This record gives sequence, C-alpha cells and structure tokens, in this order.
Amino acid sequence: MIIEARYNGPEDSGNGGWTAGAVADELGATGGTVVTLRFPPPLDTPMSVRREDATIGVYAPDGTLVADAAPTTVEPVADLVPPVGYAEALAAAPSYSGLVAHPFPTCFVCGPDRAEGDGLRLFAGRLPDGRTAAAWRVPDDVSQVMTWASLDCPGGWTVGIEARPYVLGRIAARVDDVPAPGSECVVVGRLLGAEGRKAYTATALYGPSGTRYAFARSTWIAIG
Repeated sequence: MIIEARYNGPEDSGNGGWTAGAVADELGATGGTVVTLRFPPPLDTPMSVRREDATIGVYAPDGTLVADAAPTTVEPVADLVPPVGYAEALAAAPSYSGLVAHPFPTCFVCGPDRAEGDGLRLFAGRLPDGRTAAAWRVPDDVSQVMTWASLDCPGGWTVGIEARPYVLGRIAARVDDVPAPGSECVVVGRLLGAEGRKAYTATALYGPSGTRYAFARSTWIAIG
C-alpha cells in the first residue's frame, strides 16, 4: 500500500486518520477496527502488508512496522458528542485555533494552507461546552478512507495542539455509512481526558438530519 503525498499530516508523513483508514481498508473487517500507528507513515513509499489471523501489519521497505490493525468493538460516543447543526458548525469556524497557530498547516484534513478542493479544510471551532465542530461539505471523491480521515483532526483540536503538538497514536473507529457527495455534514469532537503525553478524544460524523455516519475514539501522543 502507498500513502500518496497529497494525504500528509505533518509535511513529511501521512495524515493519521487517512493512514488509519487505508490500513483498515486493507484489513477489510466489518464493524469496528482499531489501528495503531507505530511510526510516522512515509509518503509515496510502497509498504508491505502482512496478515496474521485476523490482524495485519504494515511495514516500510526497511522492515519498520508503521501500523497494525485488528477488528474491535467501538464503544458508542453519541452521548459524548451529540450532533451539531451545519449552520452552528459554520458559525464556530472563525474560532478554529489552527487559523492562528498550526503545527502542520499543510495537513490534508485540517490545514489552512490547503486550497479548496485539495484538502478537506475541516476547521474545528470551539463550542461553548468545550467540544469542537467542523462543517464539511462532502467532496465528490469521498470514500470510506476519507470518512476515517474526517474523524481525525476535529478530535485533536480539542486537545489544544496549537500550543503543544500532538499526533494520532491510535484510533478505533466504526464507519456505518459514507456520506453522499455534496452533503452538508458536521464532525464533532470532545476531549475525554489526558495523562502525561497522552490525550483521549471522541469524534463523530453526522449528516444533515443528524444521522450518524461514523464515530471513533482516539489516543493522541504529544511530540513537543
């Protein structure tokens, strides 16, 4: 498998959510999948996939384990991150901290330096209760992997990564449906807790009528 350079998080490695979605797609499990990112995913680099029973490992050309994945049951998050309307998410966008300070401004999912139609530009603004909400007009090339990617950064911005950079370490996600191209969706995030260099978040993707398409629980690792 290859993570194309377009799908970066940090400038020189893959976006965590996109990479996790690609790895989950390789696993092919139905229901929930947990993906652990072990090493910064290299870009435009062929990686090998090794399957063992119900799990897979993804390896760089030098044999470094980049990620592994296994089926899992993902605890629902509806009570933690209830739906937010598209208009409310748009209104929150100017409070998106990444517009002022962003450790990875070219990130495919949330980078403000990405042009419309190139990156997803999910600008997760703060809500009064501390959650984040990112309005997302779904692009024509939406896929299950992109749906995984949408669950990534809106959770990270609940941690305060503008002050101390974090990267995705593990994500357990369930995608029940992929939203239709052109639909007005919202990704909602919430910080669940933090301990040392780790932070824990929940995210959910909702459609125009409040239909939940996907949800995730994630572990973030501070790198600064």
